[in-house]
Amino acid sequence: MTIAETTRPRTGVDVDPVREHLRDAAAALIAAEQHADRLRAWGVELAARLSRGQRILVGGNGGSAAEAQHLTAELVGRYQHDRPAFSAIALNAESSSVTAIGNDYGFDEVFARQVRAHARPDDIVLLLSTSGASPNLLKAVQAAREAGATTWALTGPGPNPLADASDEAICLEGASPHVQEAQLAAIHAVCLVFDAQVANEEGARS
Repeated sequence: MTIAETTRPRTGVDVDPVREHLRDAAAALIAAEQHADRLRAWGVELAARLSRGQRILVGGNGGSAAEAQHLTAELVGRYQHDRPAFSAIALNAESSSVTAIGNDYGFDEVFARQVRAHARPDDIVLLLSTSGASPNLLKAVQAAREAGATTWALTGPGPNPLADASDEAICLEGASPHVQEAQLAAIHAVCLVFDAQVANEEGARS
């Protein structure tokens, strides 16, 4: 018996949970391909709006909060190639605001109050959730609508309340861990299109 065979994790009858996890993650990514057209459209629209001076506000809870910060980092910094910085705010990363609002108004308001402060007409508010049912994200949708901003949702399996409440939604299939993995791939796809659009616009102006 090899070292690999003696150390391989086992659950049930000779099941390798690592390989099972990776297979399920791969299946979620394959399923996400059905949303390729909308992801491309989001990248194009995001480039158009941010190039005009609008901004994107992004929020999520837990693992989705990490993905929200990942997206804003790619836009304020860069994805692959050098380009101008664009305005993108991860609402969940504002730790003092989140804790102050949560303490004074309740956790359901931590994103909505920030949206009321920052969102302007034609901004984009993107909300990420594996369940699509988080009350604080649903309240953020309402606040964005009141501000005249466009709402996008990137969620787990639909239908769900957040997808239904948003102007546009992409519902990714899979268990929560695999939805989060697919969220990252979706974010990178949007950034890929975003950068290409920005480069095309810069080329057209030069």
